[in-house]
Amino acid sequence: MTTECRKLRLELKPVPMLIYRRARIYLSALNTSMRASVVIILMLLPTIGFTQMQEETRLPQLKTIQLHMFGNQLGYPVLELNSADRMELHFDDMDANIKNYSYTFQLCNADWTPAMASPFDYISGFMQQRISTYRTSNVALTRYTHYQAVLPDRNCAPRVPGNYILKVFLDGDTAKLAFSRRFLVFQNIALIAADVVQPFNANYFRTHQKIEFKVNSKNLQVVNAGQQMSVTILQNARWDNAVTQLRPTFMTNNILQFNTENEAVFPAGKEWRWLDLRSLRLQSDRVDSGHYYKNSTEIFVKPTASRSAQQFNFYGDNDGMYRVETLDNFNPLWQADYAIVHFTFVPSGNAPYVNKDLYLFGELTHYGQDPEAKMRFNADKGVYETAITLKQGYYDVGYATVDKNDSKKKFSFDETEGNYWETENSYMILVYYRPLGGRYDQLVGLTRINSLTGGLQRN
Repeated sequence: MTTECRKLRLELKPVPMLIYRRARIYLSALNTSMRASVVIILMLLPTIGFTQMQEETRLPQLKTIQLHMFGNQLGYPVLELNSADRMELHFDDMDANIKNYSYTFQLCNADWTPAMASPFDYISGFMQQRISTYRTSNVALTRYTHYQAVLPDRNCAPRVPGNYILKVFLDGDTAKLAFSRRFLVFQNIALIAADVVQPFNANYFRTHQKIEFKVNSKNLQVVNAGQQMSVTILQNARWDNAVTQLRPTFMTNNILQFNTENEAVFPAGKEWRWLDLRSLRLQSDRVDSGHYYKNSTEIFVKPTASRSAQQFNFYGDNDGMYRVETLDNFNPLWQADYAIVHFTFVPSGNAPYVNKDLYLFGELTHYGQDPEAKMRFNADKGVYETAITLKQGYYDVGYATVDKNDSKKKFSFDETEGNYWETENSYMILVYYRPLGGRYDQLVGLTRINSLTGGLQRN
């Protein structure tokens, strides 16, 4: 083997062996100078095109995008492989005309980088499917077209366990991406035992929650657990604060042990605020006023302030999510109306946070990712303000700060909501496994646990 090929094989560890072999063939046919150039280019491959795939919405006219379990708007989309599990996809196009939307799936690794696999390896049936169920709105003042689909379709379905991206695009052209959303397909092979406890660390004892867990890998061929196995933990189905790439510290009798004292620890937050918009005419307790026009509605939410110093009180919430509902005996899918909803946050002393931005937070703003989530400080009033378009429904609402110098955009409740160990949170533990010689990570174990009930749920 030439020196260049040895160097290539050393540097391109994330790239499958197929690329090594092809590179050797190509390099052998090149002269020395050209060979060196090719080696440099190939060494850059791990940093080119292997970025994490994020959820995104590229068409601003699309509103109320929901991907959830069938019949459960609060159910995170998780399918057990080869089961009868189904998901629902819903979204509204505010252009209010008929368009040709289709969807496909993209398999990803545990870190959401694209898997090195052909769609034929992980999709059963057609590579894409048209969304054929839609209806124009009626009754509502706001005009829109509602699209919906039940996934997976028998003609287009995932065939292997793992992380998936649902891609919805226009006119049968995958380059015309409209939006993308994450979902999971798991195969129940690895067994998980878990519990939510208070951390031993005195700095986190009253404000954080720790996840303790063990994984039974007896049904897997594990040779090197540190490389083949990894765990991800989600709090309330959020990916922005997920703990990822947890590796086992040792294995005893097929039981994988993890050091969770410092790694699997989450700020507990507080029970979410709520906003009842199930009726735009019957103003609920959190609504200050409404302006009603011929073709639109504006709702002004009562100004609110930080709760970080308030005593903890438990009440039921939706863990940051929302439900599209009405109190008007209308079909919420295509008869519910929209409103421009104005939010106001009053900071302490009517002064802006120092070196921090404030965000309207929760599923209603895609957990701070929507452009309208970032609130603007109104110096004349001494308050933060923003306005977003929302459909009739029941919403969980939160406020979070982000350090302006934080490139990772880590959201914090420290100064707006507070963190309390007693808070009810739901956790999802995901176990990934890559077989020897495998080209992608498989999701081989999944379980849910609640901090309040302690109930362990297996799918």
